[in-house]
Amino acid sequence: MKIAIDGPAGAGKSAAAKAIAKKLGFIYVDTGALYRGIGLYVLRKGAKPSSIEEVVPLLAEIKIEMRHTDGEQHIFLNGEDVSGLIRTESVSAAASDVSAIPAVRDFLFDMQRDIAEKNNVVMDGRDIGTVVLPDAELKLFLTAKPEVRARRRVLQLAEKGIEANYDDVLADVIQRDYNDSHRDFRPLKLAEDGIMMDNTEIPLEETIEKIISLVKERMA
Repeated sequence: MKIAIDGPAGAGKSAAAKAIAKKLGFIYVDTGALYRGIGLYVLRKGAKPSSIEEVVPLLAEIKIEMRHTDGEQHIFLNGEDVSGLIRTESVSAAASDVSAIPAVRDFLFDMQRDIAEKNNVVMDGRDIGTVVLPDAELKLFLTAKPEVRARRRVLQLAEKGIEANYDDVLADVIQRDYNDSHRDFRPLKLAEDGIMMDNTEIPLEETIEKIISLVKERMA
C-alpha cells in the first residue's frame, strides 16, 4: 500500500508520516531528506544551488542512499551518514533551490518509485501524490498557516540546540512556499483525487489519528 503526503514546509508532514508508518508497520520515506542531501553536496562544492549549469554536472558525483535502522531513516551521502547535517536552515534553502531543477527531480525519481514498489510505504514530499506515486491508495495534502509553521520550525530547531529568529524563519517559509508552488516543473499542489488537511489548530496526534482512520477505510 502506498500513502502519499504532500504539503508545504513545516506542515508536520514528516512527523505525521513517521508516526503513521510506525503504527502501521510501513516504511517511512522522507523524500525531502534526499533533496537535502543533494543540497548539502552542492554547498560543500561551493556551487550555487539554484544554478542548473553548476548543479547538474555534480549529480554524476553523488550517491545517495536511504537506510532504515531500528525504524529510523538515515541518509548517506557518498557513504557518509549526513542525517544530522542536512537539517540546518542553509541546507533547507539549498534543498528548495535544487528541487526546482528538473534533472535533480529525475535523478531521485526512480529511487523513490523503487522503494514504493517493493514495500508498504508512507512517503512525504512536494510531488508525491501528483507525480511520484500517482497510484497511491491515499493522497493527502497537509498544510497550516505560515505563521504557525514558522513557530513550529523555531521550536524544532530549539529542541536541537539551534537558535533561530522567528521573523527570519517566517520569511524563509513564505519564500519556500512561493518557490515550491510556482516552479514550472512538478510544482507543489493538491492531487486531483487528494484530500486537503489543514492542521493550523489541530494537534499532531489528532492529525495522525484522522489519517490512520482514512488508511483503515481504504484497507477494509
